Amino acid sequence: MHEAYTLQEDAPLAALNTLRVAATARRLAEVHRAAALPELLDSPAAQGPVLVLGEGSNVLFAADYPGLVLRPLFADVRMLEDDGATALVRAEAGTSWDRFVDWTLGRGLAGLENLALIPGQVGAAPIQNIGAYGAEVAESIEHVEAWDRTQRRSRRLVRAECGFGYRDSIFKRAPERWIVTSVVFRLSRSAALRLDYAGVREELAAAGVTAPDAQQVAAAVRRLRRRKLPDPAVIGNAGSFFKNPVVAAPVAAQLRAEFAGLPVHPAGAGLAKLSAAWLIEHCGWRGYRDGDAGISAQHALVLVNHGSARGSELLALARRVARSVAERFAVDLEPEPRIIGSRW
Repeated sequence: MHEAYTLQEDAPLAALNTLRVAATARRLAEVHRAAALPELLDSPAAQGPVLVLGEGSNVLFAADYPGLVLRPLFADVRMLEDDGATALVRAEAGTSWDRFVDWTLGRGLAGLENLALIPGQVGAAPIQNIGAYGAEVAESIEHVEAWDRTQRRSRRLVRAECGFGYRDSIFKRAPERWIVTSVVFRLSRSAALRLDYAGVREELAAAGVTAPDAQQVAAAVRRLRRRKLPDPAVIGNAGSFFKNPVVAAPVAAQLRAEFAGLPVHPAGAGLAKLSAAWLIEHCGWRGYRDGDAGISAQHALVLVNHGSARGSELLALARRVARSVAERFAVDLEPEPRIIGSRW
């Protein structure tokens, strides 16, 4: 027992990942203060691999974890600056993401409303560069504070240093190096709202909202997500399991000509983003089940655990789905969640 963290040997992880996959960590550390990280990481408990695990909403355990699983529970949120028009807000890594979105909206700050109801903690947001409904968190990040295990010191990385890409960052590319401890956001009270993606404007109109504010946009996004995506509290899942594939614009145009109805979105110069859900659904996977491993009947992007599916079974199903998409459309799918104990 330690005042800043607790340690547990042979810790079960089924309750700590939203796919509800049974796995065991050799050690589990629950950390209550970021300042305790250097001591913990220098201790015998941290000799070997270290995995940072927040709410476990973006991970698939294909095997037990042979090292230390570190859970950040430090969750302070505070305003650093506020000039009336914009504000700097700092949230520690263990803060619930959706509660943090509500905290900002409650203070009249816009920018995160399209990211409402995304599961996980604030610390995971820059790692995955979470995004939804036309917005990415990188757009609102001022800097990220992280413990650099290579240099053995705390670092402050401004947005340009974070290597943000589509569901990507330097933190994701080097997970053994970085432990995100807090994120500082720059948010505005007059930011332009994004209403033109995936039914947001229609959802607002259905609610009779003609001149929405950020809170009303967040409410619309939450309704859309609840309607489209299964609740991890009801059935084990990690949200969207596959990234939307980005391909060359001529490839997208050829696919669209061959397959009517394929959704295509611009993705930068000469690139286009395809709908992974559409590709998977048109390979016949939506609602599929093999034992307790399955694909959600609500949304073809969501891999689900109907009860006691092993991580290896869920991974095998995901690979079958990806192979079928590659065979029919010549498009490669990549998983969003981090796969522990195996390779994609």
